[in-house]
Amino acid sequence: MQRLPAAVRRNQLLEVALDRFAAKGYHDTSMEDIADAAGVTKPVLYQHFDSKHELFLELLDSVGQEFLQGIANRAAAETNPYQRVLAGFRAYFQFVSERTSAFQLVFGGGARLTDDFADSVRRLESDIAELIGKFIDADIDDEHRDLLGHAIVGLGEVAGRRWVARQGSSERLDPAEAERMAVRLADLAWAGLRGLPG
Repeated sequence: MQRLPAAVRRNQLLEVALDRFAAKGYHDTSMEDIADAAGVTKPVLYQHFDSKHELFLELLDSVGQEFLQGIANRAAAETNPYQRVLAGFRAYFQFVSERTSAFQLVFGGGARLTDDFADSVRRLESDIAELIGKFIDADIDDEHRDLLGHAIVGLGEVAGRRWVARQGSSERLDPAEAERMAVRLADLAWAGLRGLPG
C-alpha cells in the first residue's frame, strides 16, 4: 500500500466512498467495502473517519457545497435575467453529467431515508432555493420568492433524477444532453418568471 500524505489519502477515501455509496446506497455499503475499494485496511479508513455515518455526512456536506458554489458562481457571472436562469441550469446539469455519483449521493433517494441525512439534503435544497430566490428580479414578497426558488430546484432535481435513471449507471452522461436540458428548463422557468410583477 502506497503511503500518501494525510490530506491526499482523505480525499482519495472520500472519492472512493462517494462511488460506493452512489452505487450501493448507504445501508448496503460497509466500511470494509470502502477500504477494499480504496486499497487500504479498515484501520487506515478509521484513522480518517470515526464511522460510516460521519463519512457519509461529510460527503453530503462537501458535495452539497461544491454543487451550490458551482450554481452560484455561474449565475452571478451573468447580468441578463434570462442568461442568469440559463447559467444556473447549465451549472446544475453540468454537475449531473460530470459528477453523477455526487448527484446520486445527494438526490438519489438513499440520503433521505435517515433523519440526519434527510436534514442535510433539505438544508442543501433550501440553500439552493434561497440562492435562486435572490436572483429573481420581481416585485414579490419573501414567501413567494422562497416558493419559486423551491419550485425551480424541484424542476432540476426531478429532471436530473429522471435523466440519470434513464441513462443507466454504467454510461457517462452526454454533455450535449446536459445543454439541451438546461435550455429547455431555463425556457420553461423564464416563461413563468417574466410574467411576475416588475
